[in-house]
Amino acid sequence: MLATIAYPPIPVWDVGPLKFSLHGVFAAVGFFVGFWVVARMLEKRGFDSAGFQSLAVWILLGGLLGARLLTAPAALLDGAGWAALNPVVGNYSIMGGFVGGIVVGVWRMRRLGLPLLPILDVASFGLAWGTVVGRIGDLAIVEHLGRATDAAWGYEVRPGYDLAPQHNGLECTVAEAGADGVCGIYHHVALYDMLGAGVLLLLLWLVYRRTPLRYGQMFSLWVVWYGLQRFVLDSLRFGMGDAELGGFTWNQVSALGGAAIGVALWAWFRSRRPRVSSQEDEERGAFPMATSEEDSMEDHLRPPPDAQ
Repeated sequence: MLATIAYPPIPVWDVGPLKFSLHGVFAAVGFFVGFWVVARMLEKRGFDSAGFQSLAVWILLGGLLGARLLTAPAALLDGAGWAALNPVVGNYSIMGGFVGGIVVGVWRMRRLGLPLLPILDVASFGLAWGTVVGRIGDLAIVEHLGRATDAAWGYEVRPGYDLAPQHNGLECTVAEAGADGVCGIYHHVALYDMLGAGVLLLLLWLVYRRTPLRYGQMFSLWVVWYGLQRFVLDSLRFGMGDAELGGFTWNQVSALGGAAIGVALWAWFRSRRPRVSSQEDEERGAFPMATSEEDSMEDHLRPPPDAQ
């Protein structure tokens, strides 16, 4: 068997009455990195980013609430009762965080009269960056392992490794290890998700630079890709303790529903919205772009004549 991935996790540790984990640290860092990316891209498009930056607390609160509540339907089906609706105690979902943050963000943008679709389009980059950075914390504490595998890219659990609490059952002592001296090898789903988000970032950048889409379609592309990505990857976690609905995990059901919504949004924006351009941005509140020949050539928002 080829060498597998193996490294000791950085465990959760106690700081007074609190439990401290790199999972939460990198989730927060990912949020702020993604937020900074969106603000910077809006400024490059000629938009005043101050209005968007005022949404930070709203989006953060919406994300935290959504991350908690998206797990509620599955918990209710498992008989958890009203405790499943507790907004603080329980499991959290990264997809729920995205949904909650987006819904609250859209509501506030409409209230403030901000350019909704241009912001959502560049937000696709922030969401992808947030995923890449946030997953570093999952890798650090070794969370979201999938089923057993003999693939070379599997994560090898060795005796004495202190995994994330959800994987306590996968830990073992030297005496309990198999003939090969390891506790088991499992799909490193968080790593796959981070790599997939990295590929998505590259795709988004290529499309953003080279393909004249219509307003809203960049955001739709992120929704479709990440929904399908999570649907595929979470199949590797089926039977690992995640809430299930029929032959799928609850995350798979949510992800596939999100991807379907993304396809519908793509088609809607394709038929109802103009192509992205500097001129259209200016009509939505952006400052006029430079008109020198050099700047015009570099302006990726000006589609070729045959695409207009």
